[in-house]
Amino acid sequence: MNGGLFLVAFALQWIAIAAMALLIVGLFRQVGLLHERLGPVGALTLSGGAQVGDAARQFDLQSLNGGAVQVGGASADGLSTLVFFLSPTCPVCKSMLPVVRSLARENAGTTRLVLASDGDEPAQRRMIEREKLDDYDFVLSTDLGRAHGVGKLPYAVLIDPQGKVAAKGLINNREHIESLFEAQRTGIGSIQDYMARAEMAV
Repeated sequence: MNGGLFLVAFALQWIAIAAMALLIVGLFRQVGLLHERLGPVGALTLSGGAQVGDAARQFDLQSLNGGAVQVGGASADGLSTLVFFLSPTCPVCKSMLPVVRSLARENAGTTRLVLASDGDEPAQRRMIEREKLDDYDFVLSTDLGRAHGVGKLPYAVLIDPQGKVAAKGLINNREHIESLFEAQRTGIGSIQDYMARAEMAV
């Protein structure tokens, strides 16, 4: 009799374990579905510096590749300006360069690309040569980074033709950069703004 009760208890225990396993699998699936339904993963905007919608302070700089470069202020050619902040010692910056150049080509009719850094000029010139960046404006300016609150790299700021900050944020993949252009198109400046609006709509 005791043996029969033991077998029943043992079977019930395994049924309970199987049910819990199925429940956990179902929960994981629901988490995945919720993740897919979340808003777009955009560039994360840091606090500090010119905010989205603010007029970007105008900087008149010299490119390491030759020529004068205006960053901020109204654009004489009617183009937006994508400023990509990078460093020779930033491995993510290096991995992002092909993506940034690809998007610059795709948006050449509406946007010009400016690469920005600070620090050791010889190191920057070696990076320009190593990464074949001769075709792009490349400026050195600590003040430019401060004006836009750049505290981490890689970082990008999109300035519209009127000289206002359209979008900005940390850039770690292609989707992040594309989110800046999408922010300019929709008028939603950052993923934080998107989530805030989504919460208000609920």
